[in-house]
Amino acid sequence: MSLASSDYELVVSELGRDPTPAEEALFENLWSEHCAYRSSRPLLSAFDSKGLRPSGSQKPEASGDSDGEHVVVGPGDDAAVVALSDSVYITLGIESHNHPSYVDPYDGAATGVGGIVRDTMSMGAYPIALTDSLYFGSFEDEHPRYLFEGVVEGIADYGNSIGVPTVGGSVAFHPDYDGNPLVNVACVGVVTPDRLVTAEAQTPGNALVLVGNATGRDGLGGASFASEDLSEDAETEDRPAVQVGDPYTEKLLIEANETLVEEGLIESARDLGAAGLGGASSELVAKGELGAQIELDSVHQREPNMSALEILLAESQERMCYEVAPENVDRVRAVADRFDLGCSVIGSVTEGNYVCAFEGETVVDVPADYLADGAPMNDLDSVSPEPPTETALPTPALETAFESVLASPNAASKEWVYRQYDHEVGTRTVVRPGDDAAVLAMPECEEDRGVAVAAGSDPNWTSTAPYAGARAVALEVGTNLAAKGATPLAAVDCLNGGNPETPEVYGGFNGIIDGLADMCRALSVPVVGGNVSLYNDSASGPIPPTPTLAMVGATEGYDAPPLAFPEATEPGTILLVGDPAVAGDRTPKLGGSEFLAQFEGTDAFPAPADAASASAFVETLASVASDEHTRAVHDASHGGLAVTLAEMISAERGADVTLAGDGGSAGLLFNERAGRAVVETTAPEAVRTAFENVTPVEEIGHTDASGQLSLSVNGEVLEYGAGTVRELRGVLDRELD
Repeated sequence: MSLASSDYELVVSELGRDPTPAEEALFENLWSEHCAYRSSRPLLSAFDSKGLRPSGSQKPEASGDSDGEHVVVGPGDDAAVVALSDSVYITLGIESHNHPSYVDPYDGAATGVGGIVRDTMSMGAYPIALTDSLYFGSFEDEHPRYLFEGVVEGIADYGNSIGVPTVGGSVAFHPDYDGNPLVNVACVGVVTPDRLVTAEAQTPGNALVLVGNATGRDGLGGASFASEDLSEDAETEDRPAVQVGDPYTEKLLIEANETLVEEGLIESARDLGAAGLGGASSELVAKGELGAQIELDSVHQREPNMSALEILLAESQERMCYEVAPENVDRVRAVADRFDLGCSVIGSVTEGNYVCAFEGETVVDVPADYLADGAPMNDLDSVSPEPPTETALPTPALETAFESVLASPNAASKEWVYRQYDHEVGTRTVVRPGDDAAVLAMPECEEDRGVAVAAGSDPNWTSTAPYAGARAVALEVGTNLAAKGATPLAAVDCLNGGNPETPEVYGGFNGIIDGLADMCRALSVPVVGGNVSLYNDSASGPIPPTPTLAMVGATEGYDAPPLAFPEATEPGTILLVGDPAVAGDRTPKLGGSEFLAQFEGTDAFPAPADAASASAFVETLASVASDEHTRAVHDASHGGLAVTLAEMISAERGADVTLAGDGGSAGLLFNERAGRAVVETTAPEAVRTAFENVTPVEEIGHTDASGQLSLSVNGEVLEYGAGTVRELRGVLDRELD
């Protein structure tokens, strides 16, 4: 670890002296890209995150702002808080653990889960659900597959052990992740207004108490490690920067945190993640415009002879920093002891600087706000990438194309992944993984209400067209929620990019921010928090710009239409909603599609609907999905209609579908334009009426009891039984079991 010379000069100017070694290391980590967002913060103002806490309010309350009436706590805290009702709030957070998951896929992914769960706990909330969005290199290659298996095992073992269900997410394979996978994990929690806690120190004289695991030497320099390109030797050289998780201690910490919150013993809280104790404690007091006096010798440690720098910066897991009123310290100790957790009173909140002492000497004495928020922003060159201008469409036989797309790892069933997760622990999960969105029951509400959760991205889309691809990602995630009858409430994003010092990379990163922001604004979905991960670059090159979006929505009641056609005695009508081909655009674009990825072609990206049309589509689809005559709804995007329809049939229920148009069979079957859905209904005219003046509705077929998919595409007929479809889509099971 070493502070850049330009930053060193700024620190010297501010302090009026050279920094101590501990101060220099603190500044290096807290001013890193990972913590300070030096390259991304100038761009993040594009997001609309209305409804921040009212001015002068110590404890956040629901804002009356009509543009963000559901948002209680927005960006800047450990997690965002959104009002589900007057008496029930949900929290939403997301983080990346990309570099650690390359060096050590099991522990890197596991500690990513642990970190986002503790972010949830910091708000006084109880974690109720996880999603994971995972991105790896070519599935055919041995090393990406090794990383994939290790990451899934780490997520499963940690999440299952702590009793928080993993209910959704996404998996994508793309050759540009060969040297740098992405692991983005989101968490949803539940809290009531009276229990809400924030990461803002409240009162000088209050104690700072460290609860949880003992501090060791693991994870040293993790924040700075996450802010640089991965080297070829990263798996061996950077292993000390990766934390080691202990899910059983995390479970004890969850329950202890719940007890502390229930008894009103916590004034503010922050989990120990990036930059360890130094990061958590300095950010906590800086947010309250206060300081701290910390005695590093008081920190409970698990290794001998630790230095001040190691105690400050180690990212040992399963630790929380609490602000506690002096009269409550003994009770906090008793709760920690009850749950067999370590507990140290490490200092107090002050009105002065952020000061740390070790072995009788002051090793840190700096202004807390300068340490936590004083990093200068980067002024980087940005070059927007050129979209594909030439069209070179491959012409494989339709049967070959259909089977290749269905059998590709991106379109294949992800059951191998989610069957390793306990997705029903907590007994809230109404709609399970494998659907467009998960739905969780919220019995805390006076009326029956559910929370729908969806998360993901598509690197094929955003590598082809960063801005339009990110707009499509946001629309697709919103469509996922609407397909379950949910009204979107809020979203958080994990913005992943390569080295921002490369103008073309920074231009693509800028594009995905603007694309997400514009579509979320169109859908009236505030982006209430998120995470940025840059320098995802390796010897194999930069990753695609990857905007993972996790979105939550509210459902009235717990009933949601299934993704697959349900058993029925009478045929149902199959409608395609939202396809521009019905409105006169007979040349659907294939850019960014799995079809082109399989057969190496080029085409323009199919731009998603404009703001007004997208908003009306999502709102109307949610209403149609909730109608009693609707049997099934499925978002049509990844893999096009070929994959959508294949996922909807079963051994008990088949479909007879006809597609026709001037755009060619491949365009009709494989284009991935976002903002479309397939609906099975017994009242097709009602659906047409609902979408009148919103988007086209086309009747494309009917369901039957055949158990097979019969497709007529411009007169060419394909027929596949449900068993054959399942076998085609079972590549992950075959290759990994």
